[in-house]
Amino acid sequence: MKRVYPENPYPPTATTSAAALSRQAVSSRAYPTNRSSSPPASTYFTPYDGTHHGEPQPSTPDANAHFAYSTTLRRHRPDGPGLPTPNSATGFSKFEELRTVVEMEGPSGLWQRTVGIAKGWFSKDEDYEKLATPLNADHRETPSAIFAHRTVEDTLARLRVSPSSGLSSASIAGLLERHGYNEFSVSTPEPLLIKFAKTIYENPLIILLCGSATVSVIMGNLDDAMSITIAVLIVLTVGFVQEQRSEKSLEALNKLVPHHCHLIRDGQQLHVLANELVPGDIVTFTTGDRIPADLRLVTASDLEIDESSLTGETNARRKDTEPCQTTGYGPAAVAERTCIAYMGTLVRSGRGSGVVIGTGTQTEFGVIFSMMQEVEEKRTPLQLSMDELAKKLSIISFGVIGVIVIIGVLQQRSWLDMFTIGVSLAVAAIPEGLPIVTTVTLALGVVRMSKRKAIVKKLHSVEGLGSVSVICSDKTGTLTRNEQTVMEIYAVDEAVRSDTSSPVPPPHHISPAIRKALIVGGLCNDAIRKEDGTHVGHSTDVALQTVLSVFGMPDPRQEFTRRSEVPFSSDRKYMSVSGVHSAASTVMNGSAVKDGGREVYYMKGSIDAVLERCRFYHVSDESTPALDANTRSVILSKAQTTAARGLRVIAIAYGFSPVEPSSGPSTRSSTPIQFASEKEKDKSKSNLVFVGFQAMLDPPRKGVADAIGLLQTAGIQVVMITGDAEETALSIARTLGLRVGARDKAACLTGQAIDGMSKTQLMERVGNVSVFARTTPKHKMAIVEAYQARGAVVAMTGDGVNDAPALKMADIGVSMGLSGTDVAKEAADVILVDDNFSTILPAVEEGKSIFYNIQNFLSFQLSTAVAALSLITMSTFFGLSNPLNAMQILFINILMDGPPSQSLGVDPVDQEVMRRPPRKKDAPIISKQLSYRILFSAAMIVIGTMYIYLYALSDDNMSRREQTMTFTCFVFLDLVSALQNRGLGCGITQNSMLITTVSISFLVQLTLIYVSVMQSIFQTEALSTGDISRLLFIAGLSFALHEGRRRYERSLVADQTYTAVTEELA
Repeated sequence: MKRVYPENPYPPTATTSAAALSRQAVSSRAYPTNRSSSPPASTYFTPYDGTHHGEPQPSTPDANAHFAYSTTLRRHRPDGPGLPTPNSATGFSKFEELRTVVEMEGPSGLWQRTVGIAKGWFSKDEDYEKLATPLNADHRETPSAIFAHRTVEDTLARLRVSPSSGLSSASIAGLLERHGYNEFSVSTPEPLLIKFAKTIYENPLIILLCGSATVSVIMGNLDDAMSITIAVLIVLTVGFVQEQRSEKSLEALNKLVPHHCHLIRDGQQLHVLANELVPGDIVTFTTGDRIPADLRLVTASDLEIDESSLTGETNARRKDTEPCQTTGYGPAAVAERTCIAYMGTLVRSGRGSGVVIGTGTQTEFGVIFSMMQEVEEKRTPLQLSMDELAKKLSIISFGVIGVIVIIGVLQQRSWLDMFTIGVSLAVAAIPEGLPIVTTVTLALGVVRMSKRKAIVKKLHSVEGLGSVSVICSDKTGTLTRNEQTVMEIYAVDEAVRSDTSSPVPPPHHISPAIRKALIVGGLCNDAIRKEDGTHVGHSTDVALQTVLSVFGMPDPRQEFTRRSEVPFSSDRKYMSVSGVHSAASTVMNGSAVKDGGREVYYMKGSIDAVLERCRFYHVSDESTPALDANTRSVILSKAQTTAARGLRVIAIAYGFSPVEPSSGPSTRSSTPIQFASEKEKDKSKSNLVFVGFQAMLDPPRKGVADAIGLLQTAGIQVVMITGDAEETALSIARTLGLRVGARDKAACLTGQAIDGMSKTQLMERVGNVSVFARTTPKHKMAIVEAYQARGAVVAMTGDGVNDAPALKMADIGVSMGLSGTDVAKEAADVILVDDNFSTILPAVEEGKSIFYNIQNFLSFQLSTAVAALSLITMSTFFGLSNPLNAMQILFINILMDGPPSQSLGVDPVDQEVMRRPPRKKDAPIISKQLSYRILFSAAMIVIGTMYIYLYALSDDNMSRREQTMTFTCFVFLDLVSALQNRGLGCGITQNSMLITTVSISFLVQLTLIYVSVMQSIFQTEALSTGDISRLLFIAGLSFALHEGRRRYERSLVADQTYTAVTEELA
């Protein structure tokens, strides 16, 4: 079935008729746009500096106020009225744009867009939850999908442009007006005051504390109001400052580089900012350039483009000008459009030119950017737990007030007095120190992570990593290096490993055949060496050149004059060169080259294409035995075994006499080179000498396999997502230690299979999948959503543009700092500065430790609050004298929220924490086990204090001594509770800050008893040695009981961990 495409993907230009101009004028008056007051990018950045890859710099101080940090400029949208810009993802601002929708999608398309915009507005009020785009959603086709199936001539005719003269300058203004600048609009950065205010009204616990402070002021308890206000200010300031520091660190990672591009206008070569490109511009490019917009290729010479940042595929894609074949399933996939060059991709080798078909959000890059903008940020599990805790504390506070008032009414007391007491107790019960401890603990975690080369953009993201149960990791550039590396060199009956993880023999210890294989790989090569010693070009050529330095061998091309070559093509599956060696290269690294002046022919390519042309194999320059059927079978078997392990096999051979030349274009080399004609390439050599093959792959990053093993031991499922083929993906997965069987293809799911599944089917299937192959950005978002639907807390790691939407959708997005694109960094919550995946391991440890530290603090603080409330409530209920006065309660409140409690937040990382399974997303922060600990600690304080209270109370009147003993007993038991609520794996002396603060608090308590000034303030008196001894004995007994409780909890945790590990292995 032949697919019918729209006749014209663009409406007529704004300059084609007077009627169009009239419509434009009316539209401009009726709908003021956001673009009118913004000059082009060239206003803010320096012009072209004359160098091919020169980077423009801001020329005005306010440049950064107009443009966001990115390798592709993105303009900030000015605040104020006005419809979206022409490139906006949410609507159209002019009649021309509305007419475009009608032409492209029909009236139904216009209606659907109108309904979508209306829903978007209502969703703000009705709090709709945005869902990921369905897998089978029917999107409007992008220009690249349309023009990929059209010929060069048809494309140029529809865009009304000549490839030799380009667009005329007179038409640029109208095209810019119609299509907008080649950039993306993002929201204007929020003012600092708004950001600061958001930290208040987006945090229910902070709102509860502010309410408590307000009630305290109304009730006349100014001391309580002041302490709560100070606590809130500390929390807001620490969190705000730390997140601002993280944002500054992120800006330092990003580099403002608006790319220049080379184009033809009015028949002249120009160099302009890429932002000023419009559809119809003719762009030229060569090796090392980045493509500035989506282009339909017009010319392509030996052109290969690295699309890994967009598609995730490791190997560079060979490009040509032939239109793609149509299929019954719609336009060709993004990775299969061989006549399209995409914005942001890198030219690895060759050169070419193309006509701009899409700019801004009309590019494939822009589609991904729009997808990312539509994904809402998620709250971390800790934030959700804190919100839930705030609600529970609010209910408890109202409950306390109600109970106290009811008791007062039953005892015929003044209800107003009882209400006042109830409010005071409720305010005292709210742990205002909790936000401080949480914020400080998270901030310390951020600081520790920054020392480990990880920038955390949001404080709560640190703890969020500790809750992660699934890590979906992009393969290319994250788990692997994103560079082809020769791993093995094979000659007949011999193989040498060349990766840096194993010892590499020196040049004089390798055989002549292996040495010959290295030399031929270096000669049959178009990679260019840069001044810094690195190579640019096709990834295969770069790998063949790089392996020479591993063996300490020089570039053999220095003493070789190339005379002719046959470029690689997908039909031939090989590349060959011929030339002569200079007299000085008669001996190359011990390998003699016979007949120094004779022309030699070198070939590299697929094993099938090369081996069928060989009649001999190389042992040494003196020995080239005949290649019989048995030897040929051994070579093919070895190559197939190597390829099955995911390695790419490049076969190498040589012969004598040249390829017969024919006229052809010259390469980038200054030496004239002849190319073989189509007929002559079919009469290629059939008496070549087979040397061997070099096997290469994109190797795993160092330490990644160990990190994955430890993460899996901790109960975290690690999943690899890649655009590579299934076999390659499974091979890398086995190398990394992912849970994939030797022949288990059920553990791999392809993008094509995902397209055929419903959301429910995918959710059920992903539980047993460790590898996803041939995926697109849409697939990655669907995978993340499927895991989240299973209740998992998902972390997504990636570095490419294609990873950005999934990074933002995941609970925790992790981007690479060095190789990561700016779009990926901005979508992520955590950035690994050194691109080391292994950094995730300590980040998970840090996150888990932070959560358990916060639980330890909560246990201590709530047990203290429950004990104090219980004592006062019981004394009120039974009509007894108040065991504590106001100043003593204030000191206990300082202990509860002060240094001892804060010290619990800095317990060192427990090495056993990684053995515990990840906590569930909906698990409350106060678990059943933690509730028992709180009740146990509160019971110890209440029972001990009540014993002293009743023991000391000799009559109905409370004396100073009796009240002092009760007060001191409470403080001593509270300090024991602080010590024993430390982490279960933390030794008594491991948290030095806790020991210090408890010791100081103990000394301060003695000061309140024995220093006369303090006695008058706190209404205490000196206790005898016997009284102090009795109190210390009770504290020691409490310490011993707590120790028994800790042992019991450790055994429970060990049993839970063992059960979880057993279930995981099963």
